[in-house]
Amino acid sequence: MKRTIQKSRGPLQPLQSGQIWRMVSSHMTIGIVGKSLVHYKLLKDGAKRSPNSLSGKVVVERFLKLHKATLVQE
Repeated sequence: MKRTIQKSRGPLQPLQSGQIWRMVSSHMTIGIVGKSLVHYKLLKDGAKRSPNSLSGKVVVERFLKLHKATLVQE
């Protein structure tokens, strides 16, 4: 059996206000980025509105990496 090596996507861009990250069935809009916290909206496809959420930068970056998010708009 031959082993295949996957190419990594590289490091994520640093979080900035106004970014839109696309995932398989949802997207995340970054609101305000502070020193250690991030305000964001996580919208599922087909949803009309979503509450604002607040999490740490490390948690949001880990979430985006786990769900293989791609940056759509900066």
